[in-house]
Amino acid sequence: MQSEERNIIIDGLTIHYEVSGPENPDAPNILLMHGWGCDHTTVRSIANALNHKLRVYNVDLPGHGKSSEPPAPWGVDDFTSLIEKFVNQLNITDPIPVGHSFGGRISILMASRNPIKKMVLVDAAGIKPKRSLKYYIKVYSFKTAKKILPILLGKENGEKAIQAWRGKAGSSDYRNSSPVMRAVMSRCVNEDLKNVMPSIKASTLLIWGENDTATPLSDAQTMEKLIPDAGLVSWPGCGHYSFLDNPGGFRAVIRSFLITE
Repeated sequence: MQSEERNIIIDGLTIHYEVSGPENPDAPNILLMHGWGCDHTTVRSIANALNHKLRVYNVDLPGHGKSSEPPAPWGVDDFTSLIEKFVNQLNITDPIPVGHSFGGRISILMASRNPIKKMVLVDAAGIKPKRSLKYYIKVYSFKTAKKILPILLGKENGEKAIQAWRGKAGSSDYRNSSPVMRAVMSRCVNEDLKNVMPSIKASTLLIWGENDTATPLSDAQTMEKLIPDAGLVSWPGCGHYSFLDNPGGFRAVIRSFLITE
């Protein structure tokens, strides 16, 4: 299926996206959103599973791919507001959010405050992770060091030491992000969306890898309980990228849910 890469300007930001599939005023449109540290190419196989029947808008989220970085440390609400403007500016009718990982956060919040009919969450984020005592010791040690090191080493050397500590302590996603996107990641990871899930009216399909360690299966089970019309499909032996680990099963399930012959 032929696709076309395009750009759109929203609030001064360049948003890159790929559009594919037939234009049909009677059919819903897929709004596909990738995970953190990825871009539209990561989830292109999901677009290709659907674009023989449906119009798919595969977006590079701000700060990813060819899209501009946010001007400040955004939260999930800021990303969601931008995506809502994207939908309105392009006159996308009956959008169906399909969100993987971080894209799932945006999908959840969007569906909680808009008349969305269907939604697909793939190994989605949205539930604040449980933290161990070791994690909190590391966090508070770092916060203490941020205050003390500039005093002990001077402002410039203290900042260098803090950045070195931050780089070693953070996840690979965190280390590979710019300073703004690091702040965005820290803010968004600590946002818990459980409170908005009961207000979601969309029929929701949850697709998960049972070996997912980034967003564990227990997150999916919580979402299934909190979202009124939700169903879970999970696969053993699959991880955080279940759509890549089991492409045949994924394609069959998502097509069955979204495409009516």
